[in-house]
This record gives sequence, C-alpha cells and structure tokens, in this order.
Amino acid sequence: MREVHLHRAHPRLRLDRRAVIRVIHLLDAAAARFQGGPPEGELSLAFLTDPALAALHANFLGDPTPTDVITFEAQPGMGAAGEICVSADTARAFAQAKKLDFSRELTLYIVHGWLHLAGYDDLQPAKKRQMRAAEARAMKLLDAADAVPVFSLS
Repeated sequence: MREVHLHRAHPRLRLDRRAVIRVIHLLDAAAARFQGGPPEGELSLAFLTDPALAALHANFLGDPTPTDVITFEAQPGMGAAGEICVSADTARAFAQAKKLDFSRELTLYIVHGWLHLAGYDDLQPAKKRQMRAAEARAMKLLDAADAVPVFSLS
C-alpha cells in the first residue's frame, strides 16, 4: 500500500487520519478505473487555510487568488507520487453556499487532487467533463465503501 503523509496545517480542522488515508488507499485499489491512478510512491496530502493555499497559488502558478485544490507532481525517480494541497476554508464556504455537506466537499477536493495526479485535467471543456465524470465515479466508490471521512471546522 502507498505511504500517505498527512499535514493538517489548518488550526481548526479536525479529521480522522486513518479515514483520510483509507480514501487514498481505496482510490489506489480502483486505479485501473481512473487512467491507472497516480504514479507509485508516497503521496502527501496537506489541509490548508485559504491564505496558505493562495500563497502557494501565487508562488507556483502566479495567481494570488484563493483556490480549492493544487497538486504538485513529484519529480521522476524521487519515489513519490506528488502532493495534494486542499483548502478547508474554501470547502466549507462552498458547502455552506450550496447547502452541501462539508465532509463530502472536502473529500471531493482530495479526489480531485488524486485524479490530477492520475493524469486528469480540467482546463478544457471536454477534459473537464471527463474529470467531473471520474469524480462522480470516485465518490460513488467511496460511498459504497462508507468511506467518506468526517471533517469538522470549528
């Protein structure tokens, strides 16, 4: 099984580490349904505040605005798949605005990052449709396994 490193850099976010790691392991087990999944190797998952993710967005992508997910692919030969950085603040704000469940929204951000590492893209309309379909399949898989973690943000 893939080694998963969690970094909870959001001071008010509460999560079950094992449940979050289980999400990655379930997705990895179904990788054949998702373009083979991300490359082998360890994966890092960071839960950040909006300002922290906006700083990464500015530093690495030249865009200082807040965003929901940023993924970084590992350099070949480093023994890592990459890093997924998600904003708990953005997930909560979006979930509240759309009357969605916060835990499901934040889990969707993890799925989205994992799919980016698997080679999915969402910049062009046709590719965005493929990404959305893959997200729906992945969330259905997690629902079937009763594996959507519970997150809280105080």
